[in-house]
Amino acid sequence: MSTHSLEREREMSVYTNNDIAFNILWSPLPFISWFVPFIGHLGIADSRGIASDFQGPYYVGDDGRMAFGNPTRALKMDISDLPGGSSKWDENITVANEIYRGRMHNLCFDNCHSHVAYALNEMGLVNFGIRKWDMVKLCFLVFFKARFLSFGGFLKQFLPFIVFLSIIIIFKLLRK
Repeated sequence: MSTHSLEREREMSVYTNNDIAFNILWSPLPFISWFVPFIGHLGIADSRGIASDFQGPYYVGDDGRMAFGNPTRALKMDISDLPGGSSKWDENITVANEIYRGRMHNLCFDNCHSHVAYALNEMGLVNFGIRKWDMVKLCFLVFFKARFLSFGGFLKQFLPFIVFLSIIIIFKLLRK
């Protein structure tokens, strides 16, 4: 194995983690998440824990590196009732990736959340009582149900908002 291959494998191991296999992944969007902490970037991990995410116009990352850094939250999906199991999960992520490589990214209407919803709808997954997935359902489901992958992830999501809110409160109190 060449030195370059070893470096690439070591680099990938940072992003490839069995703990995030079959998960919807979330990472904060700089500036946007600071002011509205439930808005962030979504990806979906395959059966090996490798993330795929719609990163921009005609581009889907499928090498485990999410557009805005490592995920800070993960929502485990139950595939026990999914016909075809893990192969169906992986196959439909690949289908969604190929479809979204042909799409223009739109921040409000056809984005990373839509990409994940497309994959889940294609596989026919029913989880958390949801049969038809969309970006709004995913946004709130991840915000209220996803676990933080670390305390640092919690801080990345909420600390800027808390600082911003504190500054507003301090200015309001000082103006009285």
